[in-house]
Amino acid sequence: MADLFDKAKNFKQAKEAMELGIYPYFRALSDTEGAVATFEGKEVVMIGSNNYLGLTTDPRVRQAAKDAIDRYGTSVTGSRFLNGTLELHLELDKRLAKFVGKEAALVFSTGYQTNVGTITALVQKGDYVIIDKDDHASIVDACLMCRGEMKRFRHNDVSSLEDILRNLPPAAGKLVVVDGVYSMGGDIAPLPEIVDICKRHGARIMVDDAHGIGVTGGGRGTAWHFGLTDDVDLIMGTFSKSFASIGGFIAGSAEAVHYIQHHARSLIFSAALPAPQAAAALMALDIMETEPQHVATMWENAEYMRRGLKTLGYNTGKSNTPIIPILIGDDFRTVMAWHALVDEGVYTNPVVPPGVPPANSLLRTSYMATHKVEQLDRALKAFELVGERLDLVTVQHDLVGEVG
Repeated sequence: MADLFDKAKNFKQAKEAMELGIYPYFRALSDTEGAVATFEGKEVVMIGSNNYLGLTTDPRVRQAAKDAIDRYGTSVTGSRFLNGTLELHLELDKRLAKFVGKEAALVFSTGYQTNVGTITALVQKGDYVIIDKDDHASIVDACLMCRGEMKRFRHNDVSSLEDILRNLPPAAGKLVVVDGVYSMGGDIAPLPEIVDICKRHGARIMVDDAHGIGVTGGGRGTAWHFGLTDDVDLIMGTFSKSFASIGGFIAGSAEAVHYIQHHARSLIFSAALPAPQAAAALMALDIMETEPQHVATMWENAEYMRRGLKTLGYNTGKSNTPIIPILIGDDFRTVMAWHALVDEGVYTNPVVPPGVPPANSLLRTSYMATHKVEQLDRALKAFELVGERLDLVTVQHDLVGEVG
C-alpha cells in the first residue's frame, strides 16, 4: 500500500547538500542593518536583499511601527471583511491609489495573497488568464486555483503573446498578467507593446510591480515609467521590498477594486495586516513621496555594480534594474560560488531550478540606496577573487544570451 509520506522519505537532495556543508537555504542571519548583516558570526555585505531603498532600518519607519503597537497592539485578530479593518488600512488604501495613479487600492496581508485573491476573484469559468513564463510563482498558483484557463507566453516575447490572444474566443474574458520588473532576471517588461496588443484583442492587463514600486518610474512603478498608468488596468505591489514591511495591494478602477474586495477569498478569509506593518508602510510611503534622493542613489549604486561586474567579465543577462543576476548555469557551481563569496564576506542568493529554468542557475544580487561605495568595492573584490578561483568568468562567457 502506498504511503503519502514516501515522497518525503525519498527526498535526498537537501540532506546531501547539508552533509557536504554547502546547503545555502534557511540559514539564519543573527543581525542585519540593511547594507550589512551578521551571518554565522561574520559581518557580510548584504547584496541579496529586496530592501531597495534601505528603509527597513530608517528610524522614522521603526518609530511608526512602535507607535502603532502602543496604540493598536500586535494584531487586529480579524479579517478586513469583518472586524479587521482599521483607519490605518483605509488611509493606506487611499494613499497607495494616489501614489500609483489609480482610483482605488486595497491592502492585503501579503503579496502572495494579493495575487491569489485578485486573479481568482476575476478569472472565472470561461475566462482566460495569460501570463509570461517568467511570472512570479504566486501568479502561477493563482492561475491554477482560478476557474478559468491559463495560457503562458514566452518571456517578454510580444509575438508569442499576440499568437495566444489571436486564437482565444473573442467573447471570452481575458486577463494578461506580467511582472513589471522580473525578480530573477532584473529585466523590465515591454509594457508599451503589451498594452497595444491587449487593447487590440480586448484583454485586460495586470502588472505585478512587487519589484517595480520604489524602483522604476521614480519609485511609482513600471506603468508610470512608461507613461501608461491609465492604460494598465491593475497594478499590484508589495510592502516587503521598498516599503520596509510586509503585505501587498492591488490598485485599479474603483469598480474593479470594489468587486475584488467582495470576492477575493484570500482577503475575506485571512486576518488583516497588523497595525505596525501598516504604519511602517505608510511611513515608507511618506519618505518615498518627499525624498526622491533614495531612488536616485539606489540607481547610482546599481549602475556602479553593473559596470564593475561586466568589467570583471561576468554575464549579467538582460538586467536593466537594481536586480543584477550572475549567470552561472550549473547548480553545483552556483552553490559553490555562493559559499565562496560568503567566505569572502559577501552575501548573495543562489537560485537553482525550479526557481529558474534547468541549466540556468544563478546568483541573484540586488542593490540598495544605503550601500556605501566602499561596501560595493568590497563586493567587487570578492567577485574578482572568487571568479578567478572557480573559473566563473569563463563559464559566464559561454552562457551569454541564454537567460533574459
